[in-house]
Amino acid sequence: MTKLTPIESEFATTEEAEAYDAWFRAKVEAALADPRPGIPHDQVMAKLRAMIEAKKAKQA
Repeated sequence: MTKLTPIESEFATTEEAEAYDAWFRAKVEAALADPRPGIPHDQVMAKLRAMIEAKKAKQA
């Protein structure tokens, strides 16, 4: 187990870094293999803006 410093990596050990890398790559591969159609950027952003505005209104 090789320890890493915060300057080298956000992970404490090379094993943690490698495990995260494997997890991340699996997520990307699954997303690329997903047969569902993509969601247009404008549609996603409109939904997020509405969610943010609803949260702001609730806090006010």
